[in-house]
Amino acid sequence: MKFNQFFICLLLYLPCHLFGQDIELYQQFNGRYDYTAIGNTLNQFENNLDQSFCSTLPSSQADLILSPSSTIVAAYLYWAGSGFGDTNVSLNGSSIDAQQTYTVQYSDALNGVLTYFSCFADVTEQIISQGNTTYELSNLDISETLINNPGYCNNRTNFAGWSIYVVFEDSTLPLNQLSIFQGLEIIDRNVQEKTIVLDNLNVIDNQNAKIGFLAWEGDNSLNFGESLSINDNILSNPPLNLADNAFNGTNTFTNSNTFYNCDLDVYNIQNNIQIGDTSATIKMTTGAFDSNGVFRADLIIINNIITVLNSQLPDATITIDDYVVNCGSLEIELDYTVYNVNATDVLPANTPIAFYADNLLIGQTTTQNSIAIGESENGTITLSIPNFLEDDFLLTVIVDDDGFNNGIVTEINEDNNLAESQIELLTIPPIQILPSAVSCDEGFNSAVFNLTTIFFEAVDTSANIAFYTSIEDLEQNENEILNPDSYSNTTNPQTIYVKVATPPCYEIYQFDILVENCPPYIPEGFSPNDDGYNDWFNIQGLYDIFEQHELLIYNRLGTLIFEGNNSKPWDGKANKGLNNLGKLLPVGTYYYILNLNDPNYKSLQGWVYMNY
Repeated sequence: MKFNQFFICLLLYLPCHLFGQDIELYQQFNGRYDYTAIGNTLNQFENNLDQSFCSTLPSSQADLILSPSSTIVAAYLYWAGSGFGDTNVSLNGSSIDAQQTYTVQYSDALNGVLTYFSCFADVTEQIISQGNTTYELSNLDISETLINNPGYCNNRTNFAGWSIYVVFEDSTLPLNQLSIFQGLEIIDRNVQEKTIVLDNLNVIDNQNAKIGFLAWEGDNSLNFGESLSINDNILSNPPLNLADNAFNGTNTFTNSNTFYNCDLDVYNIQNNIQIGDTSATIKMTTGAFDSNGVFRADLIIINNIITVLNSQLPDATITIDDYVVNCGSLEIELDYTVYNVNATDVLPANTPIAFYADNLLIGQTTTQNSIAIGESENGTITLSIPNFLEDDFLLTVIVDDDGFNNGIVTEINEDNNLAESQIELLTIPPIQILPSAVSCDEGFNSAVFNLTTIFFEAVDTSANIAFYTSIEDLEQNENEILNPDSYSNTTNPQTIYVKVATPPCYEIYQFDILVENCPPYIPEGFSPNDDGYNDWFNIQGLYDIFEQHELLIYNRLGTLIFEGNNSKPWDGKANKGLNNLGKLLPVGTYYYILNLNDPNYKSLQGWVYMNY
């Protein structure tokens, strides 16, 4: 069903129990949305005209009638009355507890301080389930309040009533921005004027713009100095709501003037707002002298205001979906999603996105495609964190931000473009240096090392460990040394890196393994008889270890009869002198001089016995 006006609603009590809560934005819907409202009074008559009653009805009813093309998306129940509040009522027999409760107070010279309340509850599920039907509100009981404090009836401010706002979607509607503002504010003889500023509006087209109000305790017969205006324009809707009597117990939706001490009214404001407006100023007044010179004022309690404005704008929002940080890395891989959900137009491609670490710009990108109403776009970016920032920082992601905190896309809501997450980098402690391990050269500057033993002799830990030959392999978990208990070095010296698991990260140790030449072992004799045993002068720890050595052999007469090196061991034959060249020398004792040509060792010399 269609309503070409604007609705505002005024209430009294909320479940957080708030005193005098300012009217402020509660919920906003952008799309093909409109609303209707139903409700009823629990007063038998207008309390200011008929002073014979000081009680309220046990229940009252109202009919909800929506067209078949309308889909309910939200429904909010408000109920109000005299006193501090009845926070539990029944709607069609279902128990409803207040989710918010507001109260305001009026100080009367004769009756003291009088308190009034309004309650709120989200009843969307029930209204969707029951749909078009008659709704009865019951168990709103303020009888004890009226009995215990006669001031309410003496002051003729004894009242109770209820209303349901129903927001619906219909494909035949224009693209609208529907905003619900709620709280509880009061004007009376003590406070005769109230100004309420409605923010977060976007007026793109003022055609058929409307505003609605829910107010309590207004009297038709008490309209002294009474006015309701928007942007300094007095609102009226004659004959139901005159310019000097806006709060008069009427219901615009049913065209009723018997909505005693409650007002559920809607006004067309097409000529009262301008395209481009982002706010509207509501002003209410009460109080003036009557013809007898007596000052009189109505007591009016404003519960909520609702606006419906044509609006065709995108609304970019963003979420941080996931991120990956790696041990010891200053890079973050971030997954995010840009949404255009609460919107009435497409979000254009190339909408900028800025990424900040503790307010420092660290990355930028843009949306890749146009994002339709109700749709989204996923993205991934790798961000590099400057090394001068703390390891724990606030990551802020802002869509529609050019990197200078400037937006380039006009949106429905310019204040919802941001997502934040506290990020902690996975730092690795500095590499710990362990003592080097030294082993004797087993040939060609190589030896076999037990890396596991070397590490555990220096570090007491039960954590899982792994060995690598480069820091790069360690960081990438590649080329792990698979047999660390028997590892032959490939360079001399060689650095070994140890990864020690300390979830969620790890520690790094390193130590060098070195191969050095150990003193060779020189046998006292050998027998070159080709029996396969001890057939040559086998100096152990010499060959392929002291690669630059020189071996000199002399006979007992001091004649040099052999000169050898790393590739020429002595097999008992002469390669020097005048006789026996290439021939096996006689059995006997020979003198050797072994020049190791190693700065750490002196030449070795002695006797060796050769026997067949």
